[in-house]
Amino acid sequence: MFTVSHLHHVAIICSNYSVSKRFYHDILGFEILRETYREERQSFKLDLKVSDFEQIELFSFPNPPKRPSRPEAQGLRHLAFAVADLDACINHLKAHKIVVEEIRVDHLTGKRFTFFADPDGLPLELYESD
Repeated sequence: MFTVSHLHHVAIICSNYSVSKRFYHDILGFEILRETYREERQSFKLDLKVSDFEQIELFSFPNPPKRPSRPEAQGLRHLAFAVADLDACINHLKAHKIVVEEIRVDHLTGKRFTFFADPDGLPLELYESD
């Protein structure tokens, strides 16, 4: 039987490692678990703790291709993070000069959510949880 217990990690390739590291660690507050430079690939790999179960693997590669379009290309559409206080999170992002879309309401759950982007334009969602 094929059984998944939880999502382990999401891998993100960035165009500017130091900018993305600052964004995910300093602004979003994800704890750094491990940082590795892989000489043979000319690549940094930064493991960030999202929760007790989930991580983000942030990679840098020389000259990675750009994302084809946002967000309606085939493949990953966006990453969504559950937050307890959506308004506080929005205020935090705006204090760091990050553009945040207007709050929307999920018509199926009644929960509020919004979108913003990482330094490379990757769409990120904040979804208010209980």
